[in-house]
Amino acid sequence: MLESLVNLDKSLFLFLNGLHAPWLDQVMYWATQTLVWVPFYLFLLWLVVRKFGIRTLWVILFVVLMITAGDQLSGLFKEGVQRLRPSQDTSLTGVHIVNGYRGGLYSFYSAHASNTFSLAVFLVLVLRRHYKWISAVLIPWAFILSYSRIYLGVHFPGDMLAGMVAGILLGLLFGFGFLRLSRYFAPNGR
Repeated sequence: MLESLVNLDKSLFLFLNGLHAPWLDQVMYWATQTLVWVPFYLFLLWLVVRKFGIRTLWVILFVVLMITAGDQLSGLFKEGVQRLRPSQDTSLTGVHIVNGYRGGLYSFYSAHASNTFSLAVFLVLVLRRHYKWISAVLIPWAFILSYSRIYLGVHFPGDMLAGMVAGILLGLLFGFGFLRLSRYFAPNGR
């Protein structure tokens, strides 16, 4: 059973990774770079500041703790499972690699997917009443960043799916935790 899932994951990876175009290589390469998203993150921070004012510090604390938890969990899984990245797996042929980027040694599960989905879910929960459009921006953003890792040849679809699930769970946990606790540090109980 597990072997058939791994083989299906590899086949799906080779299909999705094979959907590449020269013009898209650099787009996907840069999409996965954190620094490229700094203006977007600053925009999100601006939205949070508009909504929460000084209480933004609490939002930042929750986000830092959530991302740290996601990174640590992903690292534990990578070391525990020790599944080679597609770019490192010599049994796979025809893996499309962009700019020689191969990532680290292990792939299960994706910290990129976990972190982007946890941030997206957290911010959707925290900001959706004030910004109705927020989920229409953040959820596709998280999917695009997750897909970019398959495109670059550094994660299998199963790595991304597990990372997405972990991120969604972390986003829900920290998002609902923040909303519950924010009643106590909101001025006048608002």
